[in-house]
Amino acid sequence: MEGGGRPSAAQAVLLTASTAITALLYSVYRQKARVARGLEGARKVRLDGDLRAVLLEAPGRCVPYAVIEGVVRSVKETLSSQFVENCKGVVQRLTLQEHKMVWNRTTHLWNDYEKIIHQRTNTTPFDLAPAEDSAGVTVRVMKPLDASELSLETVYEKFHPSVQSFTDVIGHYISGERPKGIQETEQMLKVGTALTGVGELVLDNATIKLQPPKQGMPYYLSSLDFESLLQKQESGVRFWKILTIIFGFATCTVLFFLLRKQYRQHLERQRLRQVQEEFRQAQERLMNEGGEVLKNACVVCLSSTKSCVFLECGHVCSCHECYQALPEPKKCPICRQGITRMVPLYNS
Repeated sequence: MEGGGRPSAAQAVLLTASTAITALLYSVYRQKARVARGLEGARKVRLDGDLRAVLLEAPGRCVPYAVIEGVVRSVKETLSSQFVENCKGVVQRLTLQEHKMVWNRTTHLWNDYEKIIHQRTNTTPFDLAPAEDSAGVTVRVMKPLDASELSLETVYEKFHPSVQSFTDVIGHYISGERPKGIQETEQMLKVGTALTGVGELVLDNATIKLQPPKQGMPYYLSSLDFESLLQKQESGVRFWKILTIIFGFATCTVLFFLLRKQYRQHLERQRLRQVQEEFRQAQERLMNEGGEVLKNACVVCLSSTKSCVFLECGHVCSCHECYQALPEPKKCPICRQGITRMVPLYNS
């Protein structure tokens, strides 16, 4: 603690950083909890002949947040895999990712580094249809790429290592970058995949559409069933809650430490004021009794002569007996600075 009971700069920075991290974690936790509660309260509807009647009875022919399960069925032509035969889908994502080693000048280690150098996503309109009745009611899936969780299956993956000559190796060590190769990946949402959709369900003329909700809730197109999707979100909520509690406890601990230090400093200042007041009263008594105030009297006992020089502050205020009686760590009775060394004072 600095003079006056104020926390030091390091303590203030520690408390500020801990409080900021706790507030950030709590904000993330609240957001995750809101999403989990919204998902838990989503209306489950069945993909059957009664779905149209349900939407006709709903206000605005719309269910703001609904859960529906079905299998993927293409509306138009399907997308074919570029690498796998007889692999058809409705969403195709091609990715080229660069892998290399980068020299860290701080840790003096080579670290893995990955960077997407090219990515292309192709889509075609598709529906969710009942698994047992392909000719029944279907739901058109809108804006699938806006889904916060879009389950794509990796159908092809190949790593192309880089070919390097001796001169290239020397140049890479000098530049601090060593290319490892290019990874080529193809992901698809295949026709026939069981999908759980969570979003806004609306009846638009004769078409039933599933689209991103307008209330800020996440849009899901997941291969997990609804119960597994809900458990996944709840486990995320528990994780962020535990992190918030841990950092909150750390913040309270730091705050308690600083307050305790400040309280001790306050008690010390009170004791010092009390000693000064007692000294003043003793001087007044001596004056009232007609005695001469001893200018070289010890400020502690007021009877013996000052005989000690305190370093580093330089005050001469105590006799040797009172210096030895000072509690550890010894501090100057005048300025409360720590005494690193005492030099005897001899009056000639």
